[in-house]
Amino acid sequence: MARRSVLFSPGDQPALMHKAPNTGADTVVFDLEDAVAPGRKADGRAAVNDVLTDPAFDPDCEVCLRVNADPATADADLETALAGDPRIDAVMVPKAESAAGVREMDELVREHGYDLPIFALCESAAGVLNAQAIAATPAVDAVAFGAEDLSADIGATRTDSGEEVSYARQHVVLAAGAADIDAIDTVFTDIEATDRLAEETAFAAQLGYDGKMAIHPGQVGVINEAFTPPEADVEWAERVLEAREAADDEGRGVFRVDGEMIDAPLIARAERIMERYRAAEE
Repeated sequence: MARRSVLFSPGDQPALMHKAPNTGADTVVFDLEDAVAPGRKADGRAAVNDVLTDPAFDPDCEVCLRVNADPATADADLETALAGDPRIDAVMVPKAESAAGVREMDELVREHGYDLPIFALCESAAGVLNAQAIAATPAVDAVAFGAEDLSADIGATRTDSGEEVSYARQHVVLAAGAADIDAIDTVFTDIEATDRLAEETAFAAQLGYDGKMAIHPGQVGVINEAFTPPEADVEWAERVLEAREAADDEGRGVFRVDGEMIDAPLIARAERIMERYRAAEE
């Protein structure tokens, strides 16, 4: 499953939630946390449930619910939003700071009768430092990095270059890689700066991220393109994997493709390119 673009949609705006799956996003997140004002949480829960249980709501993309970080509030979110027979695929846990906290949220989801993969959002100093343990938690299927909340937590000033969150950003993707789960990069807040979004998303892909969170439908296409391997890379990967089969038949561990010596790390890169390409095509 591709998770190139993870689009947030406010949980108290039914019209936007109905439209979100038609944006081309691989995953849509109905947000009951930051996108809904404290006084509108109850309205948001009811609106999310109305959408998720609407027989006409049958999207092709993955549908995720972001609950609130406080367990008591999350319990209320789950009780109302997931009542009946909703179309739901995953739950996002914001401000994930420990494996124990994520397990508590997973148990809460199970108490409401659902066995769903968890997206753990590491967006604080504690969350980033504990990202490896969080990613290794069995219920967690993806970890996401939240640069804006992290910067607020540690008192950093956000810059276009992102040097202030560089270590944290790489730490989270390493944690995901060690656990063999998806890594989702932070949001890009300037919805008008399409060129900068493309550059930042391409860099996230170079770091090893599998996708990026989006806060506006107009960002989805840019993000999807950046996480879809270009034709030249796919053709190279196909040549490498074809040559690998011939080399295996001949008992050779190292071989040449286009004048380049190919060994295990480059074979792994070719396999990853093809995995991303096939997932994007699905």
